[in-house]
Amino acid sequence: MDGQLSQNAQRIQDALNESGLQLVVVELPDSTRTALEAAQAIGCHVEQIVKSLIFKTKRTKVPVLVLTSGANRVDERKIEALIGEPLGRAEAEFVKQISGFSIGGVPPIGHRQEIETYIDEDLMKHEYVWAAAGTPHAVFQISSINLVNLTGGKVADVKR
Repeated sequence: MDGQLSQNAQRIQDALNESGLQLVVVELPDSTRTALEAAQAIGCHVEQIVKSLIFKTKRTKVPVLVLTSGANRVDERKIEALIGEPLGRAEAEFVKQISGFSIGGVPPIGHRQEIETYIDEDLMKHEYVWAAAGTPHAVFQISSINLVNLTGGKVADVKR
């Protein structure tokens, strides 16, 4: 490692620095595109991986960010009940347009615009979790409490 972060990873490091938290983005040689790959590359449990999933509401086309444990699948009906509108999958182009990041490296912070955020209550079982930092090779560790504070997300039961 030469200490230089890629452009997207540096954007997340800058956002973390602006938050006042002493958190460090790490770029790994192995892929962290999936929760399992991330857990293997980091050496943690898959439950400690934060999957950042962007959905799009069907009527108003508003983005919704769900931060879920790497071990869980999202129950879209539970999110629909929270937001009061049918939910659909967001296409890769929509995700990139809204967040500024490609699927596989979407972080929980640093997006191009504010996104209503929901956090899987199972992430709160862990003192520390790992989240993507803008690329399929970049991650950062954060306390679950700071994840809530930094994202402004609402902790909820979102798993299938």
